Amino acid sequence: MNTRKETDSMGIIDVPDDALWGAQTQRSLQNFRIGTQGLNSQQFPPPFIYAFAQVKKSAALANHELGKLPDTVCHLITQACDEIINGQHDNQFPLVIWQTGSGTQTNMNLNEVIANRANELAGKTRGEKSPVHPNDHVNLSQSSNDVFPTVMHVVVAQVLQQQLLPALDYLLHVLEEKKRAFDKVIKIGRTHMMDATPITLGQEFSGYQHQVLYAREQIAAVLPNIQSLAIGGSAVGTGLNTPSRWCETVIKYLSELTGINFSSADNKFMALAGHEALTDLQGRLRLLATSLFKIGSDMRLMASGPRCGLAEIILPGNEPGSSIMPGKVNPTQIEALTMVAIQVMGNDAAVGFANSQGQFELNVYKPLIFRNVFESATLLADAINSFTEHCVKGIQANEKQLAHYVENSLMLVTALTPVIGYDKAAESAKLAYENNLSLKQAVLHLGFMSAEAFDAAVKPGKMI
Repeated sequence: MNTRKETDSMGIIDVPDDALWGAQTQRSLQNFRIGTQGLNSQQFPPPFIYAFAQVKKSAALANHELGKLPDTVCHLITQACDEIINGQHDNQFPLVIWQTGSGTQTNMNLNEVIANRANELAGKTRGEKSPVHPNDHVNLSQSSNDVFPTVMHVVVAQVLQQQLLPALDYLLHVLEEKKRAFDKVIKIGRTHMMDATPITLGQEFSGYQHQVLYAREQIAAVLPNIQSLAIGGSAVGTGLNTPSRWCETVIKYLSELTGINFSSADNKFMALAGHEALTDLQGRLRLLATSLFKIGSDMRLMASGPRCGLAEIILPGNEPGSSIMPGKVNPTQIEALTMVAIQVMGNDAAVGFANSQGQFELNVYKPLIFRNVFESATLLADAINSFTEHCVKGIQANEKQLAHYVENSLMLVTALTPVIGYDKAAESAKLAYENNLSLKQAVLHLGFMSAEAFDAAVKPGKMI
């Protein structure tokens, strides 16, 4: 491999000739060989790199507007950032998440790639650091401690607005359709996994719809805090080495570039030392995961069978379910959804612990917090879209089976309590259960009611 010499404050180091990164990125590659065994997910995902370039571009434009960056240098930096945002240099960001807790090495990875590419655009060679220097120009007015959490918030806000919330809206729309389609389909309700009084399948789906709606509302409510940025805090929150109007100018450009209305964090010390907004969001993603797990589990139970389970609903068959049992179809979309839900619940534990570990002016678990929140949001968005499209849309009611359960349920006895009293109703249900009788047969046998009176009292359609 051909290399060139690059320098940093530690000295000289060899960097591959075909790499746009510089000395600090190379040291990180050598010093943090963690989780690199063929798992690209251990690296920062492309959306994070693109958001980082958006922040760097906005910083350059702000520095230029405030008289800190010459025209030519600003143009070169923004041109290099645009190339990164467009995905032209994806292979130049090889660092893993498991690195310094402030994300300094990834910040320098961006600074070095942008500077080297900018210098190439100026007709120079990689490693010259002129006319664009990675620290003096690309990182001007910034610290890793404020720019890295800014990027964390930017990319999470983008994922929420562009992926997760639309996925939830799609699921809510389909659940509304199912609620209406099943509005007249009567079934037996269940509590404690035991037969209860009747409801409609539409009512049951309305419960699922409102569980999802509640979770969506909670996630949307935290968005303003996610859109509140740490930029301008510099190293410890004081704003050292930042020009007047720096923060608001960067945010102005960043909002224009992303189409998201970002704002400045009210307290920069908090924005660097803790990540309450992201921890709060992760908790709300966990809430959504618990709801989805419950909904999926219900649907899996209702679809169990097709002949030896409940078989109340029919799920679409997307692929063969068994390598040994011909004709078997499994609830695969539900299984994928519930696995994602469990992963999100695990991520929540890690984020909560990581946020508790900030010491003094800096939380040093930033990459871990970002990784888990980002994974939770993107996994949920993908799983919800897949579950909605390949499962919920195609659900059918097995009306014959549902009617059979209603007809044979002993919990219809609840309608008799106002007529013959609780004790006689309970005695009727017990007799029917122990002797495999219908409820009507038991009541007639005990002489508590006439057939006509029973038919008048027990009408499942009036019990919903």
